[in-house]
Amino acid sequence: MSSYDYDLFVIGGGSGGVRSARMAASLGKKVAIAEEYRFGGTCVIRGCVPKKLFVYASQFHEHFEDSAGYGWTVGETSFDWTKLIENKDREIARLEGLYRKGLDNAGAEILETRAELVDAHTVRLVKQNRTVTAERIVIAVGGGPNPHVALPGHEFCISSNEAFHLEKLPKSILIAGGGYIAVEFANVFHGLGVETTLIYRGLEILSRFDQDMRHGLHEAMEAKGIRILCQDVIEEVTRTPTGELAARTKNNELLTVETVMLALGRDPATRGLGLEQAGVKVDERGAIIVDEYSRTSVPSIFALGDVTDRVQLTPVAIHEAMCFIETEYRGNPTSPDHELIPTAVFSQPEIGTVGLSEEEAAKRFEELEVYRAQFRPMKATLSGRAEKTIMKLIVNAADRRVVGAHILGHDAGEMAQILGITLKAGCTKDDFDRTMAVHPTAAEELVTMYSPSYRIRNGERV
Repeated sequence: MSSYDYDLFVIGGGSGGVRSARMAASLGKKVAIAEEYRFGGTCVIRGCVPKKLFVYASQFHEHFEDSAGYGWTVGETSFDWTKLIENKDREIARLEGLYRKGLDNAGAEILETRAELVDAHTVRLVKQNRTVTAERIVIAVGGGPNPHVALPGHEFCISSNEAFHLEKLPKSILIAGGGYIAVEFANVFHGLGVETTLIYRGLEILSRFDQDMRHGLHEAMEAKGIRILCQDVIEEVTRTPTGELAARTKNNELLTVETVMLALGRDPATRGLGLEQAGVKVDERGAIIVDEYSRTSVPSIFALGDVTDRVQLTPVAIHEAMCFIETEYRGNPTSPDHELIPTAVFSQPEIGTVGLSEEEAAKRFEELEVYRAQFRPMKATLSGRAEKTIMKLIVNAADRRVVGAHILGHDAGEMAQILGITLKAGCTKDDFDRTMAVHPTAAEELVTMYSPSYRIRNGERV
């Protein structure tokens, strides 16, 4: 009989934590999982899921406009922010209930408390002020928005967390950041009628994405009316006598808005977790350092998901949890595979991508074939909307393998998921060429680009 209270103790009730706890419990292990806020983690509670609901809400004004070209007459419309929040909260509560139900059904013990490490096998339950022991411990506490405390006036600003719970929709907003969170929220708020400005220190939004996707989205956002200020940063935020916020920038802009949102990255939620006294090593950002099997510097303690700062995506945390179960409880050592992860940015238009950008591929391969198509989507022909879809395939000329696929346009995320399977299977451009097109669709362009738009040899376009 085990000398520990539990076979597995999980700290954190997000996607990775819940999956590892539920799977271990279903295998007959004695499992407890502790969560100090709500089960579901960033993704379900204040991340991907509510964000996508906001995206849907923000698209309707364009749908109403587009319908006129198809013979519809839409009467006067209005938007109720409070109703959206209420309906969103109801759906989030339903999903959290499903997470709890899954844990209950598997036999895992749910503990609604903060949990902190004491040593390699001991955890302190803060609310109950007691300790428990476990043979193995999984840390899956995720991360949170960087509050950017060095910014004078940061206390006047909100993060993505607060954006989901605003009491009223602001008339104007300034969003600092150029990553996918900043870009998505800029499109959401603009779509809901908010005067929106995006400010980013870099040369172009969405670093690490393919240049065509970055430029194409930038142009589309500005065409919609979103102001984008690149190569600039907020240096100070102050409250005006009228209650608005004044943001002074490095380039001497003075922007007066109702709300300032900081989307300047996310930090691992490791502070005060007891890592140092337990001997768990972290990097300079506070992320837990793990080996190829998600094991920390302490053999009995593992870490999954955003807290390790490997790839900050919900499906990745779930995948890492499944690999942990395979390795530790099924006798099948399995290392998480972080290669060729499909990714979507739910901007408007969307970006869907998998594999290497043109810039990354040019550094890795001697010669590339680049296939690129830009066209007006069929839906826009009658609606009259000025928008473009961009599709791009990056091919290693030596073996014809497709090493990158990038899409800007409607349903790009859906297409990226399917393309992820294709690239993971190692398909070549010849496989694409001999695949029959589905007509009329936007995706058919992926299998009808027969001649390269250009080649890149030794990093130079030829």
